[in-house]
Parts: sequence; structure tokens; C-alpha cells
Amino acid sequence: MCGIVGVVARNAPLTMAKMEATIKDMTDRIVHRGPDACGWWGEDGTIGLGHRRLSIIDLSEHGRQPMLSPSGRYVIVFNGEIYNYKEIQTWLQSSAPELYSQLRGHSDTETMLAAIEQLGVYRAVHRFIGMFGFALYDRKDRKLHLVRDRMGEKPLYYAIGQQNEFLFGSELKALQAHPQFVKHVDRDAIGLYLQHCYIPAPYTIFQSCYKLLPGTILTYDTQSGAHEIQSYWTVEQAVQKGQGNTRGMSEQEAVKQLDALLRQSIRGQMVSDVPIGAFLSGGLDSSTIVSIMQAQSSQKVKTFTIGFHEEGYNEAVHAKEVARHLGTDHTELYVTPQEALDVIPKLPQLYDEPFSDSSQIPTYLVSELARKHVTVSLSGDGGDELFGGYKRYFITQDIWSKLNKVPAFGRVGASKLIHSIPVSTWNQLSRWWSPLRKRATTPGTAGDKMYRLAELMKDSNLNSRQFYRYMISHWKDHSIVIGSGALNTVFETVPNHVFSDFSNEMMYLDMISYLPDDILVKVDRAGMAVSLESRIPFLDHRIVEFAWQLPVNYKIKGGQGKWLLRQVLNQYVPETIMNRPKMGFSVPIGSWLRGPLREWAEHLLSESRLKQQGYLNPAPIRQRWKEHLEGKRNRQYDLWDVLMFQAWLEEQTK
Repeated sequence: MCGIVGVVARNAPLTMAKMEATIKDMTDRIVHRGPDACGWWGEDGTIGLGHRRLSIIDLSEHGRQPMLSPSGRYVIVFNGEIYNYKEIQTWLQSSAPELYSQLRGHSDTETMLAAIEQLGVYRAVHRFIGMFGFALYDRKDRKLHLVRDRMGEKPLYYAIGQQNEFLFGSELKALQAHPQFVKHVDRDAIGLYLQHCYIPAPYTIFQSCYKLLPGTILTYDTQSGAHEIQSYWTVEQAVQKGQGNTRGMSEQEAVKQLDALLRQSIRGQMVSDVPIGAFLSGGLDSSTIVSIMQAQSSQKVKTFTIGFHEEGYNEAVHAKEVARHLGTDHTELYVTPQEALDVIPKLPQLYDEPFSDSSQIPTYLVSELARKHVTVSLSGDGGDELFGGYKRYFITQDIWSKLNKVPAFGRVGASKLIHSIPVSTWNQLSRWWSPLRKRATTPGTAGDKMYRLAELMKDSNLNSRQFYRYMISHWKDHSIVIGSGALNTVFETVPNHVFSDFSNEMMYLDMISYLPDDILVKVDRAGMAVSLESRIPFLDHRIVEFAWQLPVNYKIKGGQGKWLLRQVLNQYVPETIMNRPKMGFSVPIGSWLRGPLREWAEHLLSESRLKQQGYLNPAPIRQRWKEHLEGKRNRQYDLWDVLMFQAWLEEQTK
């Protein structure tokens, strides 16, 4: 795992000394991504590439970057891991023995360059199995290629500077270090952020700055300044291919194939020249990863979990039980509220742009714990999106199917009826009325959920995709952001497929938006903040393609998600240990805002401050803050969105 940066100063070439200083300023901002070494390469004062190294494979000097290909035609800076690099070396040995003989070390970077030398970048990248964000400069054609992995595990940003410089980097803070970076806040992006709790790709918080989409290659012509982006792999392709091949696989065959694919993926991701371990929450996904790791390891796998003393937020006891059964070398840490609160001031700098998934806090803490013992840690992320694990899939489909049976006039009437009953009354009703108890996953939330349902009932023209977006959105109305308009996201731009089940459509939408822009951002930044490499076996593209070949009833059965994954795990861990409700990786933000975070929040949410900044409309924010403090409504997610934006904004003025 590493950090990369680069500059193309086509219109205003720099002296080599100035280019070196500029690249150094940019790489210094991301030293946490690569504390072991740094390097840079430049040519003609028009292009410079920089690299920060976290040594994982081939710890020798032969693994240093930037790295030139054997012929000297290509120069690469690479962030990530290619898990099948040994297989590629074997292929090179037979198909290109001269290239193979020129390999000096055994790094995946050197192997990539040799494959690109032999095949060209587009054909070579199809052979790479792994996570990556890399920049490749073709000195012959004078073209720069930016490439991001299929699922978006590794980040890659690019921007146009004030003098038309082309800038790129692993994190936004690296681009901001360039003197010509344009720091104009995009108000439209703020609106998207408050709706989703993250800024969906390709947008960022700044104008003229973008995220490269997963599975794409951006090619920039350093002579003309033109660039084009092409896809080499998409989830959409996996869906189309998989949905046409769902017949003929028995349940037993599916279990066997998934187990084999997971073993293959995990075995490849356990390759490392430094200590390796795994996060273990005690949930289904992480337990599956650790089980298969331990089954393929001759030594005890190092596992890590954090616990909270607050009831309803602690999974450590379950993780310990799984670890004891598997015989792992388990480390757990119970976190005090103060230790969790101490993470909050770090978040704006850690994430570079507004980001408000509150599980960012425990993710950072467990990464910090793991880094004391290992340099690489495997994670169970991705299982919910692949195999239908989120509770919202069941709730949304249930509500959608019922709403479709109600005529438009009936929906409007029901909406008015729900609003006529106070939230507190709905919360009281949930104590004895079964349907409300099921909706209220935590105490005191039934009323909020009923009011959200009432808002949905007002619109009789919603389709399933719009309905799902509404269900997962926080701030619905963009008018909270002064002077903002709507931006298109995957909910508008991705073609509508004919899915056999609404659950598949929700999983698909999450896989191309929520997963890369929220989950993977959270994991990458939390790990990299402490120089820990996180690997995610579920996101091997061969597993993704396999998952889309499965009938939906292999994923969701008997009102329970991840059926097939459960069958795999049952081979390693008794069902009695895993038979419990799903828990989220969360912290009690709502109660903290009424307690130890109240003064901090009041400072950031003050009406005078909001007016002076001029980005957000104070009235609805102050109203929700008041409702939350008085206990009338649970506004924790909406308020956390605003607070993380405000904290980010404050960080920008330092």
C-alpha cells in the first residue's frame, strides 16, 4: 500500500528543481500512506511523478518507486497490491522469456510493468487481480494513464489547476498542496453529501476536481491536453452476464463454488512479506474471512476487535467466541467514550472532504489497534452488497410491495393520518404493536420511521429506484444548501435493468455507489491514517461475477439475508455461535450529541456561524438540533452530516 501523486505542467514547464520541490510538497501530505520510503521522477520539467512507500511485497530496493519498465518506455507509480503477480510471472517466463529475465526483484510492481511492456496497458490490466490505483507514463507516446481497480478499493483523484496543470493523487490533500490547485467549494456537491453522507463519484467537494470511477482508465495526452476515460470492467457487465447464467446450479454446488472462490481469494491476499492479520467483529462476514484464513494457515491468525461498554453497540463478546472456536491469536480492546470522542477532531483531515458515516470512528480505532501488531489486515466488507445482508433491503421491499397495493388517494390520506399523530405517540405504540417493533431497530426510532414513510406516501409517481434512494437518503431537500442545484448520480445515469427481484436492484445500486464511495473510502482512510493496509477478499472480481449468477433465493431465504454465505460459514463455525441478529459497526452518536458532544456541536451549529459561512440554511438545522436535544426526534444522522461538513469547513481555514 502506498500513496501516489503527479503533475503535468504542459503550459508552464518547471525547472527540475522546482518540479522536485512541488512533488515533494505533495507526497509529504500523504506520508502516512507510505512511511517507509519516498521517491520522485520527472522529465523535461513538464511531468513529475511522486511516490510514498509502505513496504509489503519485496522489501528490498528493487521494490522502490517510481519504477521504469525494462525498456525504459514506461514509468509507474503504484498504490495497491496485485495478488496474482506470481502467476503473471509464470506467464511471462513462458511467453516473454527475455522480459522475464530482466526482472531484478519479486515485487508486483515490477511484474506489472513487464506485463504492460508485453501487452500494453489496456490488455495487461485485464490480467491484474487485486486492488490498485496507479499512474503509468508512456514516454514514447507522451501519454499518462491513470488506472483504478474494478471495485474501487483504492482511491485516485485528478484535477485541473489554474494554469491548466493536470494533477492527480491518492488523496485530496496531496492535490491541495499544489500551488495551482483550485479550492472552489462545489455547492451542488454539498447537497449530494447531505443526502448520502458521502460525495458520490465522480464528484468531490471541489470544482474542477474529480474521483476516477472504478474499473476505468483515464488517458491524458501531455501534448494536446486532451483526455478520455474508458471502462475495462464494470459491475453492470457482471450483472448482465450473470443474470443470463442463473440456471443449472444446485444449492450444494453453489456452496462448494463459493467456498472454493473464497479460499482462492483469501489465499492470494494472505501473501505478504510483513505481519498480517484480520479484523473480527464476530459478524457473519468477518467470521467467514477469518475461518478460511485459519483453515489455510499453519500458524494462529492474528485477529482484532474493539468493544464498547454501551449496551447495543458491543460485538466484542461475539468476536471472542468465534476466535476461541477457531483458535486465533485474538486481541480485543474495550474503548471508553472518551477514547472514541478523541477520534472526532482527526476526521476532517483524515477524510479530506465531508464524510459522515459514523462508523468511521470504530473503523479507525480497530485499525489503530491492529497496526500495533501487523502491517496488513483482511476485512469482511462487501458481503452485504454481494449477498443481500442489509436490513434495509427487507424493510424497503416490504414497504414498497405494500405501497404499490394502495391507490394514490389512499397514500395521501394515510400520510396525513400518520402526521396527525405525534412522534412520541408512535414510539409508545411500538412497545406493544408488533409491526412497529420490527421497524424500530433501536428504541425511540419508530416514530421517525413512520414520519419518513408518510413523506414517501405523498409522491404517487415514485419508481422502485427513486423509492430506494429516498429510503437511504438523509437530507431530502437540496434547498438546505444555499445556491445549490441537483447533480446526476448513478441513480439517474445508470441504465435501468430488468431485475428479477427488487432486492437485486438495491444490491446493484449499493455496489456501484455506497460500497466504493462510503464503505471503501472509510476502510482505506482509516487504515492508511495509521499506515495499515486493508485487504478485502469479498471484492475479488471473480466472486462478484459469481454472486451475480446466483438466483436471489440463494442470497435471501426465509426472511434472512446471506443464506449462501451462512452455509459456507457453517462448515467452519457452528450455527449456534452465529445464530444472532445482525449488528451494525456503530457508536452512540445520538446520545453523545445530547451529552459530551453538545458544546462542540452547539459551536458548529450556531445560527450566527451558519449565516456567516453562507453555505447552509440555518432554520431547518436549528429546528432539528432543537428536536434532538429535547428528545422529540432522533436526528443523529442528519445532524452528524452537518457537523462533519462544519468540522471540515473549519479545518480548511487553519
